[in-house]
Amino acid sequence: MKKILLKDLAFARSGDKGDVSNIGVMAKSKNIYDFLAKTITPEKVKSHFRGMVKGNVEIYPVPKIDSLEVVLRRALGGGATCTLRFDQTGKSMCCALLRMEVEVEDSLLEEAKAVDASILQRYGEGKEMAYEVQYDSL
Repeated sequence: MKKILLKDLAFARSGDKGDVSNIGVMAKSKNIYDFLAKTITPEKVKSHFRGMVKGNVEIYPVPKIDSLEVVLRRALGGGATCTLRFDQTGKSMCCALLRMEVEVEDSLLEEAKAVDASILQRYGEGKEMAYEVQYDSL
């Protein structure tokens, strides 16, 4: 078992509705999703945010897309129009969650690294993107 950061196993995106932050955690593979669904608990998430989240934490599985929806209630200091926090709309909450430590088997970490390598091979530096704009033709 190795202690790593969640960012090594998943991607994330966050947003808000009032004083509620929602974070989508997308596992890099089905096996990793199965592991994360057992490992990421409301208690662990609330502990990770150490007092920033005043309300409940709810986690909803989204197995068809190997994802978890993490809902943090009373997590944004009152919401965008009320808070004194720098990140009023909770966009950085996903980055904070990805810094949560998890203990993982080496085989699962290797699987995540293989996914990263395939993404870099397909979309990495020097690769042309399908949506690239050709400014000289405008």
